[in-house]
Amino acid sequence: MGKKVLVVDDEKLIVKGIRFSLEQDGMEVDCAYDGEEALELAQNNRYDMILLDVMLPKMDGFEVCQQIREFSNVPIVMLTAKGDDMDKILGLDYGADDYITKPFNILEVKARIKAIMRRTGRKEETKDEPKIIESRDMKLDCDSRRAYIKNREINLTAKEFELLELLMKNPNKVYSRESLLKLIWGNDYPGDVRTVDVHIRRLREKIETVPSEPMYVHTKWGVGYYFA
Repeated sequence: MGKKVLVVDDEKLIVKGIRFSLEQDGMEVDCAYDGEEALELAQNNRYDMILLDVMLPKMDGFEVCQQIREFSNVPIVMLTAKGDDMDKILGLDYGADDYITKPFNILEVKARIKAIMRRTGRKEETKDEPKIIESRDMKLDCDSRRAYIKNREINLTAKEFELLELLMKNPNKVYSRESLLKLIWGNDYPGDVRTVDVHIRRLREKIETVPSEPMYVHTKWGVGYYFA
């Protein structure tokens, strides 16, 4: 079955080019040209991926991304015309999974999309039996990709879930930031280890009672992160 992608950008020529290229690869593509339209489509459809421009009319991409994260863990790739690192980190801080800086090569966009879809697809293929990981008050359902603390669901992004799943499956194993970047984001990801720090911080804000004094995800200073 072909993958379904939402492309959001107010530059219609960019949308047209991305849409044509993705449809050539057998994907189904919906398009939106402002933030409100993008949010409405995301609420009413199920997508395998969202390409989301930062600079949008009516509602900017960061706000759209943040609101989508309130109801969906769909992978989101931000498109930004600014090369400033803070913009990229801010995009990830709002719950994005990846970013691409304009002007971009459409082949790079397609490669990044396929890499993310491969990673999420591999996780969906192994459904022989429900896989539940539990630790104290936390429960992780690896099939439905949902996390619970004291039976209350915690809304994690795709990358936050993958980080937590990896760490919980390997308790007390310390992973360096570099190895987490490679395992979760893949070898072809152009970002640096600050991406890992941002996601760990966001994860702690969601699962820890006191994020500065974590019970679950710990830091081994100078080495990396581990689950205890």
